[in-house]
This record gives sequence, structure tokens and C-alpha cells, in this order.
Amino acid sequence: MVKARRAAQAYKAYQDISRPGSPGLGARIRALPRMLAGAMRGDYRELGKGKLALMGAAILYIVSPVDVVPEALFLALGVVDDFGVFLWLATSLLGESGRYVDWERRNLALAPEPGVDRRRA
Repeated sequence: MVKARRAAQAYKAYQDISRPGSPGLGARIRALPRMLAGAMRGDYRELGKGKLALMGAAILYIVSPVDVVPEALFLALGVVDDFGVFLWLATSLLGESGRYVDWERRNLALAPEPGVDRRRA
């Protein structure tokens, strides 16, 4: 059941990336550093500190050397849990970075042009 849910989430992320007008994979990946910096500064409030902490914990879980012991004992099970965490992390980052690119586009469209005083217009 968990595998099916993760597969469905991955397929949903694929559909979101390939939707016309949606930011592509390259744009989403390039936006990741800006998104994380904006979230840490508090500019991009849609990505909360709690979700950032979960993403950080997922990265630590994947690279943790403590996780080598279960993988050595239960090869298939140990790799499957890492892959599940990786899949959640990847779909979360790609989904959130797509929303960030859209957020950036909206904010750039609303930003005043340099040197133009819109209060007098």
C-alpha cells in the first residue's frame, strides 16, 4: 500500500512537470537554491520551517552511515526504505520548486519597474 502511494505521488509529480505552462524540470531544479534561501530568509513563506526540517531529516536519513547495518542484514528492505524516503524528498522538492517558480513569476509581474513611480499615475 505504501509503495502504491509513493508510486502515485511520483506519477503525480511527473504529470505536474509535463503539464503545459508548468515550469519544466530544469527550471524547477535551478530554482531549488533560490527557493531554499528564500524560505530560510522568510521571503517565501509557503515553504515552512517544519517542512524544511523534514526535508533535512530525509537527507540525513538517506546519507546516514547508521542505516548501513539494516541494509547489510536485509538488503532489499534496507534499500526500499531509502528509496521511499528519496522518492518523497524528490517529489516534495520538485513540487514545491514548481510552486516557487510560479510564485516568483507572480511577484515579478507585480514588482514595479525601476525608475517608474506608480503612485503618481
